[in-house]
Amino acid sequence: MKIKVERSALMKALSHVQNVVERRNTIPILANVLIRAKDGALTLAATDMEIAAVEQVAAEVVRNGATTAPAGTLYEIVRKLPEGAVIELDHPGGDSQLALRAGRYATSLVCLPVEDFPALQEGALPHKFSLKAGVLRDLVDRTRFAISTEETRYYLNGIYLHIAESEGAPVLRAVATDGHRLARVEEDLPDGASGMPGVIVPRKAVLELRKLLDDVPAQDLVEIALSDTKIRFGFGAVTLTSKLIDGTFPDYDRVIPRDNDKLLRIAKKDFAEAVDRVAAISSERSRPVKMAIAKQGLTLSAASPEQGTASEEIDADRLEYDATPMEIGFQARYLRDITDQMADSVRVEFKFHDGAAPTLIRAEGDPRAVYVLMPMRV
Repeated sequence: MKIKVERSALMKALSHVQNVVERRNTIPILANVLIRAKDGALTLAATDMEIAAVEQVAAEVVRNGATTAPAGTLYEIVRKLPEGAVIELDHPGGDSQLALRAGRYATSLVCLPVEDFPALQEGALPHKFSLKAGVLRDLVDRTRFAISTEETRYYLNGIYLHIAESEGAPVLRAVATDGHRLARVEEDLPDGASGMPGVIVPRKAVLELRKLLDDVPAQDLVEIALSDTKIRFGFGAVTLTSKLIDGTFPDYDRVIPRDNDKLLRIAKKDFAEAVDRVAAISSERSRPVKMAIAKQGLTLSAASPEQGTASEEIDADRLEYDATPMEIGFQARYLRDITDQMADSVRVEFKFHDGAAPTLIRAEGDPRAVYVLMPMRV
C-alpha cells in the first residue's frame, strides 16, 4: 500500500474514527486503525467490538493494499504536522512497518496483520429512514444528559428510540432516564420509520454520534438503518455502526405526572442564572437548592456546613404562580441540565404536586420536550 493524502483530510477522518478505539483493552488489534487503499480512495476503520466507525478519504493511491497502525499514535503524529502538509503512507506488505513521511519528517509505525482486525457484522438492517442532522442533534442533546451511568441497570445506559403516539399522530420519540430525572423528546415520524422496533442506543454510541454531528450541516440528511440488534448512521463519507442494548426499557409513561396542579412560569434566563449563583455555595451533589414558592415571589436558597449559605429572591412581577405556597428542593446540576436545553428567550414551566412528588418541567409553548425531576429532601 502506498498513498499520498492531504494532512487536513487525514486529520479529520482520524479524529472521527480514533474516538471509537478503547484506550484500555486486552486485545492489541483493537488499539489499531485499519487503513485500506483501493481505487483512488483511502478508507479508515476502527472498532471496539461494540461500535465501528468507517470513513473514506480522497487520496492519491499509488499502490493498493491495507494494513493496521496504532490509532492514537497515528492521530497524534498527523495532528502535530504543519497545516497544508502532504502525507505519504507506505507499507510494502507482510511484517513491514508503516512508513509515514511529510516534508522532512519521517517515522515508522509497527503494524499488526489486517487479518486480525475484527469485522463488526451488520447483518440485515431492514428498517431505513433519514433525519436532518439538526433534528437528530436536537433529539440527542435534549435527552443524553439523563442517560444512566449505573451499570447494574444496563437497560438505562442509553437512549430509547421508538415510535409512540402524540395527540393521535405517530411520532419518533427519544427517552432517557437515570431514575432521578427523565427526558422525553419527540419529532414527526420520518418516512420509512413506521414498523421499526423500539431500540436502546448505548451511551458510547450516542456520544460518538454527537461528535460526528458537529461536522454535519443541520439541513443535511443522516441515513439511519436498524434491526433488533444493530443500528447504523451514515452521513457522507462516514458510517457509525453500533450494537444495541439487549434489554427492555421501563414503562416511563408511569412516572410522568398527570395531576400536578401547581404551575410556576418564570423566564428561563432569570431562573438558570439565579440557580447558578445560589448553588456556588456548595459543590456537593447531595445538597439541594431549595425553592420556596409563593404568590409573592420565589426564593432560591442553598446551605453548606463548610461554606455557608446563599439565597436569592425573584419578585412576583417576574413570574407567574397562583397556588398555595410550597417548598421543594432539587439538585442544582439536574436543574441546569434541563434548563440548558431551552433557549434563553423562553419561559420555563414547572408543574408541582407537592414537595415530595415528581415535578414536570417543560419550555412554555414546546410540547415536544418533557422533563421529569425527582425532588430532594430539604
